[in-house]
Amino acid sequence: MFIFSLTIEVSSLYNLNMFKSPKPHSPREATRGLILSTALDSFRERGVDAVTMREIAKSADIALGAAYYYFPSKEAIVQAYYDQVQADHLARVSAQFAEAKHNFLERLKIAFHSKLDILQSDRKLLGALFRYAGEPWHPLSIFAPATHANREQSVAVFRLAIGDERLPEDVLTILPVALWALSMGFLLYYIYDDSPEQERTRRLTDGSLEILVRLLSLVKSPLLKPFRRSLFMLLSDAGLLPEPTSPAPQSPQEARP
Repeated sequence: MFIFSLTIEVSSLYNLNMFKSPKPHSPREATRGLILSTALDSFRERGVDAVTMREIAKSADIALGAAYYYFPSKEAIVQAYYDQVQADHLARVSAQFAEAKHNFLERLKIAFHSKLDILQSDRKLLGALFRYAGEPWHPLSIFAPATHANREQSVAVFRLAIGDERLPEDVLTILPVALWALSMGFLLYYIYDDSPEQERTRRLTDGSLEILVRLLSLVKSPLLKPFRRSLFMLLSDAGLLPEPTSPAPQSPQEARP
């Protein structure tokens, strides 16, 4: 039941209707989809910077003005790709959670591995996009104001994975964002992982999550409450705590040492 209720909560908070195509077979949606898929194929092959909107329009066999009508810039195309990935991630995670009951560790593994599955064929494209992470105001940076909604959508998936896990309220406040940050670290490693099927990334993910779950079982101790308070004051001062508009889900059984 908690999965069902949390899915409704995520839908209301993050307006998941934006991911639905009201007329999936309409000519406009078909044209937009053609431009997006054509552009992404070119980005994967040559990188974002090397491809022009004119080349995308030519490859899609449409007028340049039509390409700009649907996507005013290459950045808008990449933003649509980000939206597509987040929508796919939420759909996969929600579907797997609905199929069977999973414990906390299993839910986390589903959330992390499904993201890796989605991006399996896009490691080269991710490498091109991650270079913008060091430019805070670039519209394609994962830390930029322009991608704030995408970060919130990703954090929502991890909040869904946490569910009604019994953890201290202060930990539940920051844990979804911490999991998102951890996933970004795994993705960066994923880009450079040359092992078959990126097996090393998968093992690193599983091992790290197993350790994390064990550590989280210890944070309930009253002896660690002063440490948690100091940590949260430090993170708050650094501006790293989640915004108050994105509270962690809570349950009546939540532990509050």
